[in-house]
Amino acid sequence: MIRRLAVLPHPPLLVPELVGGAVDETEPLRAACLAAARELVDSSPHWVVIAGDPSGRRTIGPDISGTFRGYGVDVPVALSAVESTSDLALPLPALVAGWLRGAAGAMTVRVELVHPDLPPAECFALGGELAARAGAAVLVLGTGSHRHGDASVGRPDDRAGPFDEGVRAALAAADPEALRGLDPALAAELGADGRAAWQVLAGLAEATGPWRCTRSELLVPYGVGYHSAVWETGA
Repeated sequence: MIRRLAVLPHPPLLVPELVGGAVDETEPLRAACLAAARELVDSSPHWVVIAGDPSGRRTIGPDISGTFRGYGVDVPVALSAVESTSDLALPLPALVAGWLRGAAGAMTVRVELVHPDLPPAECFALGGELAARAGAAVLVLGTGSHRHGDASVGRPDDRAGPFDEGVRAALAAADPEALRGLDPALAAELGADGRAAWQVLAGLAEATGPWRCTRSELLVPYGVGYHSAVWETGA
């Protein structure tokens, strides 16, 4: 039975060694993510992670390790606290999941990847399938729009604010129907790569609820929407 789940982003800037002199500037986001990850450990040391990646649908771990070398610094991470096999091509969501596992003190992580363009109905169905075998703690990784204001990675888009506010409200209300209703075309235009993972969450939550949100926050450093939330079972 799933007792607690967390929704977090997976940018490389969470890792202090990768941000150079911006450690203090990125600390609020890092602190929010680690606080949520530690709450997951309180439910279970074994996590199932749901995230989007262009490699498409596959399962990774937990007997795998990797490194952030491709992001500028050789910071090793592992999906398990025991001996693992190295994979130098480990995708970013798995690397961040491994880093969060180590920082929060979890034992194992199994990563379930989906393609970021997976249609909503297929995301929802997959969430229902994963619900039956997810275990006690689930971590959903994904980012919001990267088009917030002049500091954005992409060209600024006035729709980014309302889109991420809608996601924030859905997470704060623990509302799977609102997540299910996210527009995949709009999410793609805004660079919100978390859409598919959030809609897998919607299917999982619908199959296992009711849920309540105990922590929810939206931060927008560098023009990117980063959501953090913790849900617990119960009305």
